[in-house]
Amino acid sequence: MSQQPPGADRLPALAAPGGELDRLVRGGVRAVGAGAVWAVGDAGGTLGGGAHGVLGQGPYARLAPGPDTRYDLASLTKIIALWPCAGALRQAGRLPLDAPLGHWWPPASGRPVGAVTTRQLLAHTAGMLPRTGFEQLYGRDLAAIRAGVIAAPLHRAPGAAVEYTDRAAVLLGYLVEDLGGAPLDELAARWIWRPLAMADTRYGPLGPADTARTAPTEYDPQVGSHLCGVVHDPSARLLGGVSGNAGAFSTARDLARFLTALLAPPPQLPWGEAWIAESLREQTGGLAPARGLSWLHAPGTDPAEGTFVHYGFTGTGIWISRRLGRWALLLTNKVHYDRGIQPLTDLRNAYRRAVFG
Repeated sequence: MSQQPPGADRLPALAAPGGELDRLVRGGVRAVGAGAVWAVGDAGGTLGGGAHGVLGQGPYARLAPGPDTRYDLASLTKIIALWPCAGALRQAGRLPLDAPLGHWWPPASGRPVGAVTTRQLLAHTAGMLPRTGFEQLYGRDLAAIRAGVIAAPLHRAPGAAVEYTDRAAVLLGYLVEDLGGAPLDELAARWIWRPLAMADTRYGPLGPADTARTAPTEYDPQVGSHLCGVVHDPSARLLGGVSGNAGAFSTARDLARFLTALLAPPPQLPWGEAWIAESLREQTGGLAPARGLSWLHAPGTDPAEGTFVHYGFTGTGIWISRRLGRWALLLTNKVHYDRGIQPLTDLRNAYRRAVFG
């Protein structure tokens, strides 16, 4: 008989309607201000979930979130689009992880990023300038932005420190598109979203029908309204809505399918068990904060326990633990109300402790 992960028998009770997780999120929503959708599950799928609050202010105050509400995932795009595409190329033998980019990717040859490896891009140890601000740096022409990102100087030696930066994901997105021979949104649909039946997931801008069930984000004075169905991240918006760092929209229903696949990868995935196992372990050589490939070791947990997380600036978050055999998601549009992060941080930490210990 196979041994169950620690605490496996508690998870269904935690996730039951009106149970501990539901009460926790309901109380947290009052402090955060934004509505929330939550779900937890294991390799068999979703064990429970719920939603509380409303989607926003003004006309959005009449709308309640649910499992089919689309959220601007912000930096979760790195996980549900860019990271698996890199994995598909890696498993096809087309993406070296440890050879410097300048040795095999012609655009990087002779550039400072030529000394960086793909592993360092994924682990955020590449030493790249944290700034994005692409319009101020390079203008609005897409070719000029690409050239500027690739040619930019490093601000420290690769491998010297862990520094989370969107620039690394934008650069990796260009690399993936070059190797994959198609735009990132097409590759993500082909290799990830269609195989996993993630019918709600796509890059924006979204059409009117999709926008009608999308959570709004921040007020944009240039357009005179809250952004809804248009990516909040200004760099991704400048790039047409499709970027390695942000731009994807999805629902709790689709993210549950994605997270379930990380524990039980279907055989048809062009990325799968080997890539997931390699990514969900420490890749930063003892530097702090400890990271896997794209994923962050969950704050407040022992890296040896292998609980990983990724957050989105808009208020989204997902967690995975292969050792415990469980996953969790918590989606909000906190940025719609304000950028104050502490109430959401408190809710995330309490939610993570309840699910993963």
